[in-house]
Amino acid sequence: MVKKAKKGCFAPGEKKASCCRVESLISVDERGQMVLPKELREKAGIQPGDKLALISWEKEGAVCCFTLVKADSLAGGIRDFLSPMMQDLSKIETK
Repeated sequence: MVKKAKKGCFAPGEKKASCCRVESLISVDERGQMVLPKELREKAGIQPGDKLALISWEKEGAVCCFTLVKADSLAGGIRDFLSPMMQDLSKIETK
């Protein structure tokens, strides 16, 4: 059996983001901390000590979305990485 190579959700040049979904609901504690579920950390390859960039989007002056991206993935093309998602968001805003 041949395994297919895994591809990032928002690879440069990809037309649509079909792999985005709600993974889990998390709570914020009184100190503002959140815990990413173990299964999600394992799936994303997030290890203790990894740095994550928190990217936010605003709509009408309020933050409407957050995305976490591994900091080492930011090098060399954040626009290419986020471009498909931004296009999808602008389509939603115009509806």
